[in-house]
Amino acid sequence: MLINTVQTAPIAGQKAGTSGLRRKTRDFMAPHFLENYVQAILDGIGSADGKTFVIGGDGRYFNPQAIQTILRMAAANGAAKAIVAQNGLLSTPAASNLIRQYKTDGGFILSASHNPGGIDEDFGLKFNMSNGGPATEAITDAIFTRTKEITEYKVLEAQDVDLEQIGTTQLDDMTIEIVDPVADYENLMAELFDFDAIHALFKGGFRMTFDAMHAITGPYAIHILEDVLGAPTGTVINGTPLPDFGGGHPDPNPIWAHELMGIMTGPNAPDFGAASDGDGDRNMIVGRGAYVTPSDSLALLTAHAHLAPGYKGGLAGVARSMPTSTAADRVAKSLGIPAFETPTGWKFFGTLLDAGKATICGEESAGTGSNHVREKDGLWAVLLWLNIIASTGKSVADLMTDHWQRHGRNYYSRHDYEAVDSDIANSLMDDLRSSLPNLTGQSFGDLTVSKADEFAYDDPVDGSHTSGQGIRVMFEGDARVVFRLSGTGTQGATLRVYLEQLETEADQMKKDPQEALSAVIAAADAIAQIRTRTGRDKPDVIT
Repeated sequence: MLINTVQTAPIAGQKAGTSGLRRKTRDFMAPHFLENYVQAILDGIGSADGKTFVIGGDGRYFNPQAIQTILRMAAANGAAKAIVAQNGLLSTPAASNLIRQYKTDGGFILSASHNPGGIDEDFGLKFNMSNGGPATEAITDAIFTRTKEITEYKVLEAQDVDLEQIGTTQLDDMTIEIVDPVADYENLMAELFDFDAIHALFKGGFRMTFDAMHAITGPYAIHILEDVLGAPTGTVINGTPLPDFGGGHPDPNPIWAHELMGIMTGPNAPDFGAASDGDGDRNMIVGRGAYVTPSDSLALLTAHAHLAPGYKGGLAGVARSMPTSTAADRVAKSLGIPAFETPTGWKFFGTLLDAGKATICGEESAGTGSNHVREKDGLWAVLLWLNIIASTGKSVADLMTDHWQRHGRNYYSRHDYEAVDSDIANSLMDDLRSSLPNLTGQSFGDLTVSKADEFAYDDPVDGSHTSGQGIRVMFEGDARVVFRLSGTGTQGATLRVYLEQLETEADQMKKDPQEALSAVIAAADAIAQIRTRTGRDKPDVIT
């Protein structure tokens, strides 16, 4: 077969974050764009020569064509082997598992996570390292440098590879192994959880609804929940992955998972509800009429993880991203284990997990996971919840009530202002940053600022320093607000405002979160002048 060396021009500005490079699908489909980025990755990791890669994605529009391009380029660059999910469909946590299980040199994961899919929507590509986790900053910097200087890429001239048939084939000198994307993941989950207890739960009449949102977890959830654990057929809704996610937004929160929320608040609501996102690494947990915030979910899973076989020996520690509520910290203190506060991004958890300092990690953006892989894992969180329910015999609402009574309730909410003009968003953050020295001691309504800073992190394992991770304003009385700009969108900027208030009085733990947080919400607007500067009367999304 012929290896073509194609002359090209560099495309500047292709800086990939923790979640890889995300752009509009048409950008990736443009001549040389995908090829330039793939070649930059292969060069940035020190070449593909003799290496083995896992390849798969969430099934969004352009996923099959992009995989074929990556295969031809990997072969042209001397890769020895590619392990590819059947039909190219692979969840992000399952990809992490395959990388670790087969001890490969890394993997290409094609996804834009929870962003919408389609020819006019979003596409993404990221490279995960040999530990199964996102590329380090050193590697992403090397890849970025190559995107600015690349002048050619190598690609094999060949027919498309049949990705439907499980088995082994050749692409020039590179071996391609097509694998069942669910089987290895199922085996891992069976090691961690008491499948017999969960099976008995369903056999006893327990009902649940899992909304796969027409995304990648559909096949995993149908097989594990319905075929293996005995949940009734139809427990999984929207279970077929579609290139445009059925026209929906595959983000598991009460706004976008409105079908599930309608079921869980309806007259014949099942006992338990859950959802996962586009690439399967996020989760939403709902009881009958009881929504669980991701921060509370992390705290409760930390408190009860020992009930699952995989964690019966206890936890080494728990880690959370800085914007995530401090609820997990309170559990860690009661368990006598360390609690780590990191920047947003799963790679920061990776060093803690690799060093054995933490066992469970979580982010307020609905990502929770453990040391079983090096990514957050939506279905894993659902199965741990089911294991806890099977072991305790308690409902979601009762579990949360018991938890708050013991540890206090961290009222928590995130307000998202989406597609804000980038100049306005950056100016708002710059002005906040400059005001930090003067905020301490100021009062905003009933709240007085006790401390204000911009979060920075010194990694306790590798010693690396990360700055500029969000502006924190702490108030007397265990309340706080955090301001960050999100890098997960493809248009404008998303201003995220995180609001938290601890409540330890039992008779005050049944309030609506927005009511309980009203003083913090007002203080946040007064400090940042959000409404005045953005022209928005309210957030686009409240979670």
